[in-house]
Amino acid sequence: MQNHCKKGLCIAFLFSLMFLSGWQVAKMREKRTIDTASIAAQAENWGLGFGAEGTQPTGNATAEELKQYDTYFVGDASKKVIYLTFDCGYENGNTEAILDALKKHNAPATFFVVGHFLESAPDIAKRMVAEGHTVGNHTYHHPDMSSISDLASFQKEMDDNAALFKEATGQEMTKYYRPPQGKYSTENLKMAKELGYHTFFWSLAYVDWNVDAQPTKEEAFDKLLGRIHPGAIVLLHSTSKTNGEILDELLTKWEEMGYTFAPLSDFCEKQEA
Repeated sequence: MQNHCKKGLCIAFLFSLMFLSGWQVAKMREKRTIDTASIAAQAENWGLGFGAEGTQPTGNATAEELKQYDTYFVGDASKKVIYLTFDCGYENGNTEAILDALKKHNAPATFFVVGHFLESAPDIAKRMVAEGHTVGNHTYHHPDMSSISDLASFQKEMDDNAALFKEATGQEMTKYYRPPQGKYSTENLKMAKELGYHTFFWSLAYVDWNVDAQPTKEEAFDKLLGRIHPGAIVLLHSTSKTNGEILDELLTKWEEMGYTFAPLSDFCEKQEA
């Protein structure tokens, strides 16, 4: 009888041990799932959803949600104002034509530059400043900033680029920031704000960045005229041959639609009023 009891206790113990082990494995898997989901929730790619023609798109977050981090993607829906911005990863011969078109239309723009652009084309950066444009920070190396979790590394990307701009132009870089590739996290936005930056996403862009597959003029106009809207922060790339060729005509067409152009400094003043 005692042997039967001992055997029964051993079996019960083994079942309990197996249950506890299985429970621990399940909890570990659950924790890994939660951790992965948390990371995915923190790291985002900026994206837009478009509705009816002439109306503002929706973004990953609302304008009000972003504003707490001094972050913006669109302006006043009641004003036919366009804020022109250009991302400048490097110089390949198209920025001068863009600057010519902007000068012809007296249209201010913000150029978000990286270190390579400032090192390879300092004279063009000087021309941007001389012609009244704003130059903002697109980081020194153009990394995925959402993968940077410490303030010191984040700040170094920003400070190194700003120092290079001052060396090239003699001017302080305006504290406007655009996350490379539109990749960001809430922590990144907080860090940028802590460093005194306003972060700018966009409410209108198109696939103009691939230099080996440039859009046609018709394709560009289809997107840029069909999706323009009041308060638009437009993202274009200075490396785009198409943009260099069409910008004069594009600005004319937007003007004919009743739009005017304003600098991001006006945008910021309205946000802070």
